[in-house]
Amino acid sequence: MSLRTAVAAPFRQTGRDRMSESEYVVALSLDRDWFSPDQAKRLVDVATSQGLLAREDGELVAEFDPSEVEIPEEFVPDESLLREQSTFEKVLDKVVSAGTDKRTAVAEINELQQEAGLTVEAAAVVYARRRGVTVHAEAEEAREELKSSE
Repeated sequence: MSLRTAVAAPFRQTGRDRMSESEYVVALSLDRDWFSPDQAKRLVDVATSQGLLAREDGELVAEFDPSEVEIPEEFVPDESLLREQSTFEKVLDKVVSAGTDKRTAVAEINELQQEAGLTVEAAAVVYARRRGVTVHAEAEEAREELKSSE
């Protein structure tokens, strides 16, 4: 399951799109028992770095509509969400969130990569854009990764 699902849960629980960071951490750690408080704070950092959350006036604000995120009853996020995602993983998450099957997306991105001679990150960005998925920040990351590998 995606980072977006875990990030949306406290907002869905309260029916709001902004809350204090301490309230958010309590929702993830004590209310849902998904993470320790330190892990919940790490999730906030990862989600902020990926543009899912913003800090405004001492509160966390969802940068997407949490009400549009389905949270299955049995959902429990994996601790792997607490690590920084690669550019490819970020783009793939957005493509999957937009409705494309993950296996299909990976296969088609790999095919595009081979056909066009692109890096996997660049192929993922092209793939996402062809499907109307906004990936501006990820495109810039892919561009920077290309520059640093030269």
